[in-house]
Amino acid sequence: MEQLKKWLWNKPQTTTDTGKITENFAARHLVLQNLSLVDQNFRSKFGEIDLIMLDKDTYVFVEVKYRKNNKYGGSLMAVSHSKQQKIRLCAKFYLQKHQLNEYNTPCRFDIVALEGDIETPQINWLKNAF
Repeated sequence: MEQLKKWLWNKPQTTTDTGKITENFAARHLVLQNLSLVDQNFRSKFGEIDLIMLDKDTYVFVEVKYRKNNKYGGSLMAVSHSKQQKIRLCAKFYLQKHQLNEYNTPCRFDIVALEGDIETPQINWLKNAF
């Protein structure tokens, strides 16, 4: 956890700052789990994918969600069905853009849910979430 904490440079001032911090926190956590970072904040007309990682030969499209508490359902509940659909479409676009066959390229969709104090959040990594 100390290795992850050093990635946090200061308290966030805006929600954009919070997003950057939590995405960097999640990316570092996944790198420590032997995944490789391929891309971050990939945008298309369909939406955005927070992190694109490689787990051996599998492309992992990661949605990162942070909530200070679970008062309104927590961070896992914040990834709605419509958000999942947007991520799927964006992932298809990513694969096409990089000339990867969407039917023959192994991929999965994960969620990294962070909750609690932003300096030491509790991490819940849900593999193959949708």
